[in-house]
Amino acid sequence: MHKLLAFDTSTEHLSVAVQHGDALWTHSGAGGAQSSTTLIPLVLQLLADAGLTLQQLDAIAFGRGPGSFTGLRTACSVAQGLGFGAGVPLLPIDTLQAVAEEARERFGARRVLALLDARMDQVYAAGYDFDADAPADSAPRLQAPEEVEVPAGWVMAGNAFQAYGERLPSGPARHAVLPTAAALLRLAPGLIAAGRTVTPAEAWPLYVRDKVAQTTEERLRIRRESAAHASVTPST
Repeated sequence: MHKLLAFDTSTEHLSVAVQHGDALWTHSGAGGAQSSTTLIPLVLQLLADAGLTLQQLDAIAFGRGPGSFTGLRTACSVAQGLGFGAGVPLLPIDTLQAVAEEARERFGARRVLALLDARMDQVYAAGYDFDADAPADSAPRLQAPEEVEVPAGWVMAGNAFQAYGERLPSGPARHAVLPTAAALLRLAPGLIAAGRTVTPAEAWPLYVRDKVAQTTEERLRIRRESAAHASVTPST
């Protein structure tokens, strides 16, 4: 696989990359809410710079989560739209795995506990051992910072240190890194060889935290129930 597109919008950082053979084109910048309007133009620009069309791609990789709910929905919906339109398979990749890969590439880390700020006083965590003969998938989990345990000889990597630094284990080395599109591209060949590509209809975000906000309908229902309860509760 030598013609690949990758992007990640799971954090406040937007990262896009295109690989054509051994050449790489990348963009990184502010993400967040504006990712939904800037991602597609950036993708098309990088593809043009690489001399590629969407139809020529072998796969589209995207950070599936965990991370910002809005960011994950943006990445997945854009990947699905591009994949459907061009007839290209998708490769959803865990953002925590991309964090670990970035720590491996930049700092030579081999055993990495990846940590991303999940807000609400929690972190997303997963461990990756690059020295294992057949590394097993590490299921991302949601934890309070005080619940994080780091095996001996492992390092921590991610973006959780500024928010929860004093509440995380103090002994292991800490590498401040984010999931990047370049990391997704480095992971892609092995995952493609392992049969991890899916059709656009089969691609979904990985939220881990299933629900953090109530819908308008749910809020109104709760208010009605609260009001009804108050009307039948004797005053004291």
